[in-house]
Amino acid sequence: MGVFCLSLFVLLSYLSPGFAQKVAYSKLIVDGSNTVAQTDDNFICATLDWWPHDKCNYNMCPWGYTSVINLNLSHPVLGNAIQAFKRLRIRIGGSLQDQVLYDIGKLKYPCHPFGKEKGGLFGFSTGCLRMNRWDELNHLFSRTGALVTFGLNALYGRHQIKKGVWGGDWDFSNAYELINYTSAKKYPIDAWEFGNELSGSGIGASVGVEQYGKDLVSLKAIVSEVYKNARSKPSLVAPGGFFDQDWYRKLLQVSGSGVINAMTHHIYNLGPGSDPNLVSKILNPNYLSQISKTFSNVRQTIQENGPWASPWVGESGGAYNSGGQHVSDTFVNSFWYLDQLGMASKYGTKVYCRQTLIGGNYGLLDTSTFEPNPDYYRQCMTILNSALLWHRLMGKGVLAIDSDASSFLRYYAHCSKGREGITLLLINFSNITSFSISVRNSKNYRLHIERSISKESIFIRRLKETGSFVGLGSSDGQLFREEYHLTPKDGVLQSKTTLLNGTPLELTKDREIPDLKPARVDVDTPLTIAPLSIKFVVFPNFDAPVCA
Repeated sequence: MGVFCLSLFVLLSYLSPGFAQKVAYSKLIVDGSNTVAQTDDNFICATLDWWPHDKCNYNMCPWGYTSVINLNLSHPVLGNAIQAFKRLRIRIGGSLQDQVLYDIGKLKYPCHPFGKEKGGLFGFSTGCLRMNRWDELNHLFSRTGALVTFGLNALYGRHQIKKGVWGGDWDFSNAYELINYTSAKKYPIDAWEFGNELSGSGIGASVGVEQYGKDLVSLKAIVSEVYKNARSKPSLVAPGGFFDQDWYRKLLQVSGSGVINAMTHHIYNLGPGSDPNLVSKILNPNYLSQISKTFSNVRQTIQENGPWASPWVGESGGAYNSGGQHVSDTFVNSFWYLDQLGMASKYGTKVYCRQTLIGGNYGLLDTSTFEPNPDYYRQCMTILNSALLWHRLMGKGVLAIDSDASSFLRYYAHCSKGREGITLLLINFSNITSFSISVRNSKNYRLHIERSISKESIFIRRLKETGSFVGLGSSDGQLFREEYHLTPKDGVLQSKTTLLNGTPLELTKDREIPDLKPARVDVDTPLTIAPLSIKFVVFPNFDAPVCA
């Protein structure tokens, strides 16, 4: 189904009384006695990239002036967006990372801005990070409370052996000068990352795993030396590439115990941004589930070869080559994004970095202009609030959850963040079925699913009678739940305006992120989720001992 046809169908299904919606009665069973995984306290992460304004894909140049080098750091929306997360992780890196020179110390090459260069890596020359710009960036990060991971140039001093393959020892002199300068300035870098997409066969360039592991040991020694008198040392993150199980396994073995603190991998499971089937892929839960094998294999590789390291998604934008125009920056992309956050958490991923905070078609913030106009506000808010709601509601404890629902209903359960109880994330991928859901506590009910029951079976009748059930909790006063229901304006999936409980989300007149207020609902009221919509549900009184 084409993008226009799909959007039109969704619009009609929301607005036309002639379209009858089906109702599926389903049961969710949540186990609050143990966690199946733990994320980091600051799981949500966003990236800043190096791409200059003349980075183009598919006859479009969607990056504007959003590079680490030229982004307007004083724009209030940028600062407010970072501050809204209180402790937002920011990863600085990307394809041109291994061509960045740091303008400090004795450089072997001239430090000039990026420029188009035939034969250059990704078609660009080397670029330059000047120290006054590094100061400005760190002032922004300090002011907004960001946790920063900086991706270092891992090709410096190497030579190209053959097309796409680089060899020789890494020359750490330029990186050492930057790390030493950063430490002397007391800039609170949370982690240093080594290289971008150099693992396995690489993207544009690759480095053999033996050499890469050897150089990581050198970098670890540098960090230990520079920060020897510091209260805490930055973490070492690697390799920032696409998962290759043999290469990743060997890297942990070669680098040795305790060298890598976080093992990062990148995901672009939707394919190229030019794919006309992006929307249908995003709305296909079976397609989205395929990436679970990667999450599982990453976890297994670390457990068996380097349990001292934590799994991170260091970069994920859904569709590669800058994302999909009129898809990656619209409501429909929230289905892919939130589903992948839930899936990553379930497999023990500690940090998940969204490509990008700003830049390309997939940015959390709009890239075309910083001028305050209604279109900008709407674009800025669409995906940003999906990340914000997760960050504010979903705690680090991941809970086991089971259901008899069809594959079109996705469900994830976490301990609530900063409070007792649990929070559910529900995603309805169906365009015709709404779900009426009974939430049960595994302490009091063991789920037995009968696949061959009739429409009016005992199971269905009991479900209709019971509604939502939170288990053993406080019985004093009226129990309630909090709901955050996300839908697109006018039912158009590729709308750039998101409705929260029916109200459009827009920046305030002071260009600040609006309050994300829930609807308070009696806990005995049936829990429903409409077709093609997303809902966070907080149960403050759910009896979950592990979340206390």
